[in-house]
Amino acid sequence: MTSSNSEAGSRIHLNRDVIVRCAIAIADAEGIDAITIRRLAQELNVTAMAPYRHFRDKEDLLNGIAEQLLAEIDLPKTISRTWDQELAQVLSQLVAALRLHPNVAELVLTRVLLSTPGLSLAEHVFKLLTDAGFQSEQVGQIGSYALSSLVALVTTQPGAVTNPDPEFRDALLRKKRISLASLSPRHYPHIVAAADTLVSCTDDDSYYALGVKLVIEGIKGIRSDLSTQTASICDG
Repeated sequence: MTSSNSEAGSRIHLNRDVIVRCAIAIADAEGIDAITIRRLAQELNVTAMAPYRHFRDKEDLLNGIAEQLLAEIDLPKTISRTWDQELAQVLSQLVAALRLHPNVAELVLTRVLLSTPGLSLAEHVFKLLTDAGFQSEQVGQIGSYALSSLVALVTTQPGAVTNPDPEFRDALLRKKRISLASLSPRHYPHIVAAADTLVSCTDDDSYYALGVKLVIEGIKGIRSDLSTQTASICDG
């Protein structure tokens, strides 16, 4: 195929969605640093300039990847349960979307408010926190903390390795296991006891469910403390 034919083909078939999905596939296999405009052009069999018709630069492309991840969350049109039940459901969907592509999960941290799906997610979460009784400043802080916690839950999952080579992964986990096993059980008995859990996640679903629950229960605890403080002031 000549360059002109390739260029013509890209005009007909290439779009933002195709480019983003290709970029995510590259990141899934090799990590986020492997994503370049040139690499995308090669993978898509188009000219080096073709992707620039849809994305200004790599930063714009990364924004598109974050938008795609956030678009996977199906926000309810109406709220029919308690605020904490609704919030748990939304955060669980966020985790489900991120854990499919852990190598690019961190992108959403600074890009939630840069796309319509992200803005919709933030608005929904903030409404639920407002319904729970938090003030605007608290809503922003708690919402940001919850997002950061869940992204970290995905990007730091025990046993997760960016390199897709199974031999590399096994060698890395063996090294970590040996390192923990070499610790003195006298001085670090609890770390040694938890070594297997620290090295590799034995049940992914339970790991993520617990992470979401910890966030929700933490928010409920803060709400309870604030309610107690308010009641004390009123009684005084």
